[in-house]
Amino acid sequence: MSRVEVEHEEDGRWLAEVLELPGVLAYGTTRKDAIERVQALSLRELADRLEHGEEVPEVGGVLES
Repeated sequence: MSRVEVEHEEDGRWLAEVLELPGVLAYGTTRKDAIERVQALSLRELADRLEHGEEVPEVGGVLES
């Protein structure tokens, strides 16, 4: 099961990413903001993959807060 990885950058921004979905990462001004942004991006990526008949990895943990 996937989950969101979060890092606090030196410049003060927060970076959230989903390793099982390459390229799905988002910055935010707060930890919560970064997580919410990457969750929304993850949903868009999964929908795009489904629409194009591509493999969809197990990412259930991504949507947990």
